[in-house]
Amino acid sequence: MRIAVDLNRCQGYAQCVPLAPEVLQLHGEEALMYDPNPDDSLRQQVLRAVASCPVQAIIVDRLDEIGV
Repeated sequence: MRIAVDLNRCQGYAQCVPLAPEVLQLHGEEALMYDPNPDDSLRQQVLRAVASCPVQAIIVDRLDEIGV
């Protein structure tokens, strides 16, 4: 799985951070840092974090679902 965060769209609400703390971290008040290639064992946490984003700034590329 790969993720990307549109940092221009992200407003720093940080609702995603507690749902996938191993992947998404807030540094300072609004600087989101993330692991672009999280381990597949974190898939459920990442998908919950994606769903929690009020501005839909987190994008998931599910490579395994398209046969890559």
